[in-house]
Amino acid sequence: MIDNRILDLLVDSFGRILIPGLIMTIPLTAISFCFAMVIAIAVAMIQFAQVKVLKDVARFYIWVVRGTPLLVQLFVVFYGLTDFNIILEPFVAAVIVFSLNEGAYAAEAVRGALESVPAGQMEAGYCVGMSYLQTMRRIVLPQALRTAFPSLANSLISMLKDTSLASTITVAEMFMATQRIAGRTFEYMPLYLEVAAIYLLFSTVLTKLQRLGEKRLGAYETQEVK
Repeated sequence: MIDNRILDLLVDSFGRILIPGLIMTIPLTAISFCFAMVIAIAVAMIQFAQVKVLKDVARFYIWVVRGTPLLVQLFVVFYGLTDFNIILEPFVAAVIVFSLNEGAYAAEAVRGALESVPAGQMEAGYCVGMSYLQTMRRIVLPQALRTAFPSLANSLISMLKDTSLASTITVAEMFMATQRIAGRTFEYMPLYLEVAAIYLLFSTVLTKLQRLGEKRLGAYETQEVK
């Protein structure tokens, strides 16, 4: 049984953990994911276009980002760049790192989805006088993004949880708020379980939205077939 002191602590700390989640964790996730999608689509299209020099640059970026830990990337950008007199705000540094990191993973998902679109779709676009970019934007990319949607949604949920690492570069998100409370009260287990439950709540909401999105896309594809 939870004694009254622990229960009072959890009730009192809930708002102090949740609010940083709403005003810092969620915005950090949303902004980073939006930039990551821009990066992912651009990198995927570069690879799909088969321009050797650009493709090699894209593959190098993916290789480096996917082959190094996210925590190390955070430290390199936030602490390491100070050696070159580049000082970034913690939130800005976190956005840069999460965007670049997620962009590399999402680029592979988008690239795979692009390659799954039948080659005849590109030819159809050329036949009606569209340029390469017009064909990609109007025909190929919308189909590819529908295919990649489940994978990208899973990436968003993973990013939400990964934002807890931003506390290591002093971003005042909800895990850092939990650490501060735990440091004052020395009640580590209850507080860490509480923040885990809040992360679980956020992830559950995103999972529900993912399922709704998949259902809508499925209904849309059914209408297209008809």
